[in-house]
Amino acid sequence: MAYTIAVRTQMKMLPPTIDDYVGLHDPVRVYDAFVDALDFKKLGISLEPKAGADEYYPKDMLKLFIYGYSYGARSSRKLEQACHHNLSFIWIMGDLKPDYRTIARFRDRYKEQIKTVLKQSVELCMKMDLIEGNVLFIDGSKIRANASIQNTWTKERCQKALERIRQQVDELVETSERLDQEEQEASLIKLKKKVHDKERFIEQIKETMRQLETSSKDSINTVDPDCVKTHGRQGSHASYNAQIVVDDKHGLIVAAESVSHSNDLNQLSASVTAASDNLGKKPTVSCSDAGYHSIEDLKKIDPQITVIVPSKAQAHHEKYPEDTKPFAKEHFGYDPSTDQYTCPEGKILKRTTQNPGGHGRCWYEYKTESRDCRPCHHFGVCTSSPTGRSINRQVDEPFKEQLETIYQSPAGQEIYKRRKEKVELPFGHLKRNLNAGQFLLKGRSGTNAELSILSTCFNIARMITIMGIPQLLLHVRGM
Repeated sequence: MAYTIAVRTQMKMLPPTIDDYVGLHDPVRVYDAFVDALDFKKLGISLEPKAGADEYYPKDMLKLFIYGYSYGARSSRKLEQACHHNLSFIWIMGDLKPDYRTIARFRDRYKEQIKTVLKQSVELCMKMDLIEGNVLFIDGSKIRANASIQNTWTKERCQKALERIRQQVDELVETSERLDQEEQEASLIKLKKKVHDKERFIEQIKETMRQLETSSKDSINTVDPDCVKTHGRQGSHASYNAQIVVDDKHGLIVAAESVSHSNDLNQLSASVTAASDNLGKKPTVSCSDAGYHSIEDLKKIDPQITVIVPSKAQAHHEKYPEDTKPFAKEHFGYDPSTDQYTCPEGKILKRTTQNPGGHGRCWYEYKTESRDCRPCHHFGVCTSSPTGRSINRQVDEPFKEQLETIYQSPAGQEIYKRRKEKVELPFGHLKRNLNAGQFLLKGRSGTNAELSILSTCFNIARMITIMGIPQLLLHVRGM
């Protein structure tokens, strides 16, 4: 058996034109056609040449970013390298080879405009009937920021650091006075520089404390002030919470935004509003997990939209069905006509007081008569209070019960079962296939631009899978 051996000195020729570098049905042609179909006037990027030094055509640069992100090449240096060595990159750029500084400047200059690329991809998918916009699934996932958790400061950490540094400055001043008397000029100059650096560091810490006092944040990261401290399986990190909204039909992303919150609470209404804006219409159903269950936030959603979100109690019961308390609140019947609860033993709980709760919430207390509970054979299990059993009922309890009923209905359960398979897939693709476990840009404007490109790349990959390259090219070029 003979070996096949490479011979680098063998004379070979590339195709005579760059267009022949890739096949007619190569995926790169879809990305090229997609950017050509974008309305750059809507994006806010001018394609008209301006006076001054020559610069690269914005349409070509955007093609480089979208295709590069789909290839897992996100840094400006990797994109520059790909333009020199990868035939598909050479093809989509027409053999242009911008350096990494030019690539980075373009991304930073147009990051606000790049955020709207996803919206145009949604409009394109709707024209091809790939997105219905009726049932939407919402979920969030933590993506690390381009900042270290060590740069996260709290008021307590600032105060401790100030005390420690001031003590160091006092020691350095004493040492410098001694060296001055001993006329050791070289050592004195070094010490004075150290004192100056420490004093400058003190001013930076004081500025951080002023920012903490004027904001509602518990901590702030000095490298990227918009990121937050999050906790996960891999420890604590400076991160953003990426919120995405996925359509039920083919699992395409219709909205995506990075937010400065460590959890998903109070994020549902904003996500539904953003999705409605991109779709140009209101959905009929929005579905998410129990992490989004906040009565105050869910009440902001249009009443015409059916909200399928399990309560914390429902989620806990599903996860731990054995952890069911026989005398929990749900086992007490409520009669709205008499405004009374009835316990499993038939005793009545009447409303006694109204209590203002935190964050504008209000609740009522319902109690039995003490003489009703003491003789009961469940006394000590149901309650051990000498004044009898009490139950709290929020003013918004009817709305909460309505949400629980919708979730428990057969239609609600059927939709909720589809949630995980639809909304978990994009995050897996973004983090594993596109190497997007960490943002490269800082600030919410930068991370939202990156998330828009990543979501668009996911949508294009899904479109290729659903329609095939030849059919998709025909549709996109015909737009």
